[in-house]
Amino acid sequence: MPLLAENSSAALGGRLHDADAVTAELMADIVGQACRRFPSRAGGKAAYVERLIETGAWIDAALALIDLELPQWQLRRLVYDEGEWHCALSRIRELPDWLDRSIETHHANLALAILSGFVEAQRIGAPECRTSVPPVRRNAGALYEPLCLDNFS
Repeated sequence: MPLLAENSSAALGGRLHDADAVTAELMADIVGQACRRFPSRAGGKAAYVERLIETGAWIDAALALIDLELPQWQLRRLVYDEGEWHCALSRIRELPDWLDRSIETHHANLALAILSGFVEAQRIGAPECRTSVPPVRRNAGALYEPLCLDNFS
């Protein structure tokens, strides 16, 4: 199960930003690096996404990936302004803009704007590798001296 690590997320986001158009290779990289559910499902929505990718329906494929991989996220806003598409994804679409923590991306290509939002939402939603015990600071100061404040009398 691939997890979208911070460095691969940045690299994939950079590729999306620098791309002029969506290609089958770029979609394969997105599915391979950012999709956790897609490879494990052979039928249903995953087969639908595969057919969209094969036919080159990039916008529909990007929206279907969001539906498959991020069912809690919804397209909040899609606006074309000054030569760029601005895409906003949100978990709670009904909240006012100023209360919602939405993801906002932009690109000259509509499919790439949506895919950029998808990759960013995957990065935010990826589980962090944490232990159940908090880490101990190793860089204690020179004046640090442990004390025992228990009363044993």
